[in-house]
Amino acid sequence: MSVVAEAHGPVVITGAAGGIGAAVAEAFARLGAPIALLDHDPAVHEVMAGLGVDGYAGVVDVTDRGAVDRAFDEAIAAVGGLAVVVHAAGVLATGPVAELTEAQWDRCIAVNATGTVNVTRRAAAELVAAGGGSIVVVTSNAGAAPRAGMAAYGASKAAAASFTRSLGLEVAGSGVRVNLVSPGSTDTPMLREMWSADGPPDGLAAAARARIITGDPDAYKLGIPLRRVAAAADVAAAVVFLASDAARHITLHDLRVDGGATLDI
Repeated sequence: MSVVAEAHGPVVITGAAGGIGAAVAEAFARLGAPIALLDHDPAVHEVMAGLGVDGYAGVVDVTDRGAVDRAFDEAIAAVGGLAVVVHAAGVLATGPVAELTEAQWDRCIAVNATGTVNVTRRAAAELVAAGGGSIVVVTSNAGAAPRAGMAAYGASKAAAASFTRSLGLEVAGSGVRVNLVSPGSTDTPMLREMWSADGPPDGLAAAARARIITGDPDAYKLGIPLRRVAAAADVAAAVVFLASDAARHITLHDLRVDGGATLDI
């Protein structure tokens, strides 16, 4: 596999203040790639400082197209022309459809779907003008597999995935590859919020982890055949692969990083 830092120029990563986005930032930083980190959370500056590399960190609301364009302008000015854009920003809402609020629905659609449109649209324009590059969008296996209690989240991720692949088809002739990484249960703050707060502050409680791995027949949810919950670094590794020249003939692909949890799809 070629090294991304040798094969590509600067990388922009959204959702980089924590979870999978921060793990992606760490992975690219280790490779020496120039990076620009974006997130709505000001903690993105702390993530950037902790990487120990030169780069750019900016606060942006991905639901605001104008703000996204301004953030890209600043990032490009700071780190140079783009070669890779990783969109990992997202929010989660859980609960039965009967209890789903208008605000929860609107937030999921705005961040997960419209945010993807705003980021990838600008990313594609930059990369087409540059003569090629790679976009990787982090979605979720919930966008393809129905999940009880996750209707708004799954619908917004499905919309994001469909838009991303259509965009990828339009820009493929310009040398821009567009792929999806769809994680399953991954040990991040987002997942921990779904489970008991009684566990360790930096990970899932053992009982929660066991239930995720085993599955939940009452919710028609399969377990994880590999018998482990993913680490954010597992997802980051898949992102780095798809952004690298080792994946130069891969586009419009949805790479599931879920330990086999969506084996029936």
